[in-house]
Amino acid sequence: MVGTRPTMDRVKESLFAMIGPEVRDSTVLDLFGGTGSLGLEAISNGAKSCTFVDVNPKAIKTMKETVSKVGVTEPITYLCKDYKKALESFIRQGIQFDLIFLDPPYHLCIIGAILKIIKEGNLLKENGMIVCEFEEEKLESNSFTLYKERTYGSKNIKIYKEN
Repeated sequence: MVGTRPTMDRVKESLFAMIGPEVRDSTVLDLFGGTGSLGLEAISNGAKSCTFVDVNPKAIKTMKETVSKVGVTEPITYLCKDYKKALESFIRQGIQFDLIFLDPPYHLCIIGAILKIIKEGNLLKENGMIVCEFEEEKLESNSFTLYKERTYGSKNIKIYKEN
């Protein structure tokens, strides 16, 4: 699909090996859903629900088609809106997540700002994790504790936990 950049299979495999047991029975937010590969992988690893957010209606359509093809029965929510509006909505509703995937378009370099919103908005449940995938962003967080990190060529993964 135009405009999406799915996480490479080897990166996704390694990522889920790092967070494995934490995924089971979790509520997941895939904030930049794209193809939906991270959220769907979480569901296949035992997550109890997933909320996909993407500003692109074509991405949402593709995710729905993929979910339909694989026969997912766990609750799935799709929000076709800007990530900031989605986060504001979750904050207003008091919604929290166990696992949040942040894989925005790399050129935006917005993960640091999103981590601040997540912390201030109390969007991460106790013992929850945030998985960040990025290339060039200088990513440091005073809001969360760095749990694990890996580099795969030009791609970086940082996993944060609640302080």
